[in-house]
Amino acid sequence: MLAYIARRVVTLIPILFLISLVSFIIIQLPPGDWVSRRIATLKLSGVGVDEGEALRLTKLYGLDKPGGERYITWMTNILLDGNFGWSFEWNQSVNTLLAERIPLTMSISIASLIISWIIAIPIGIYSATHQYSILDYIFTFFGFIGLATPGFLVALIGAWFIFSTTGFSPLGLNSNSFLTQPASWEKTADMLKHLILPLGIIGLSSTGVTIRVMRANLLDELKKQYVITARAKGLTELGLLLKYPVRMALNPIISTIGWILPGLIGGEVLVSIVLAIQTTGPLLLRSIIGQDMYLAGSIIMILSTLTVIGTLLSDILLAAMDPRIRYGGVSK
Repeated sequence: MLAYIARRVVTLIPILFLISLVSFIIIQLPPGDWVSRRIATLKLSGVGVDEGEALRLTKLYGLDKPGGERYITWMTNILLDGNFGWSFEWNQSVNTLLAERIPLTMSISIASLIISWIIAIPIGIYSATHQYSILDYIFTFFGFIGLATPGFLVALIGAWFIFSTTGFSPLGLNSNSFLTQPASWEKTADMLKHLILPLGIIGLSSTGVTIRVMRANLLDELKKQYVITARAKGLTELGLLLKYPVRMALNPIISTIGWILPGLIGGEVLVSIVLAIQTTGPLLLRSIIGQDMYLAGSIIMILSTLTVIGTLLSDILLAAMDPRIRYGGVSK
């Protein structure tokens, strides 16, 4: 096992290099750059910009240098100083912007994931062990609703319903009366009230998926010979479920960590925009629209890196939970 982990970590180095290169290339694909877009915007608003000023801005932001040189400078600053560059759109360090958004994004996403798993896994187990029962049909119905309904639509309806019935606006992180106040228990309680709606919406779709995956895989496991043998030996139904088939049915859920981790940073972009929550999702969208190359490239690279790390973590967890998994066909 340790040798496998070491090999996987070593292989991450060229993969991460390719990720950084592809991320940088992607943000260079749109025609023009931030300066040309900024000048075009100023001209549309009636503000003239002469050619000399355009050249000065291009040189100031280093956009006059070849793409290869800019990539080497960007990666050197990241590896040596942990500096992800400068955001043209926000006129701030990329590190500062990410430090402001990532903790909130991860808090919301992790809480949504935990709530989703706490609800979905027991429901999936019940649906599999009580197949075609009334509750199974009810859970299936609501699971399909969660899968089929767009998150931004639920956010719009939920925000309107809460405001129209209670007079409380769930938009943003705090009510207007708390925006300028220092941190306090009252402000924290107000923020928690604002987070109830986004937590429920973000967890809704993943709950539906997890219910269906857990139900389908557990149904397959319950039909296998080892379950019949264990039941014949006198194991209680609950003990049998928890000791064998449930552990096996959890494998597909654990294997999704590879895409869950980038989701913790990216967040639900449209839900965050509708509910005016300042997570990294809207930040990425704005940086791409504004061709803010270093900010967009940094977020894309972080998301891609988390996918690779998440895949490694899921492989390790699968090996720890399922003794049938052997790397290279040899027990380590």
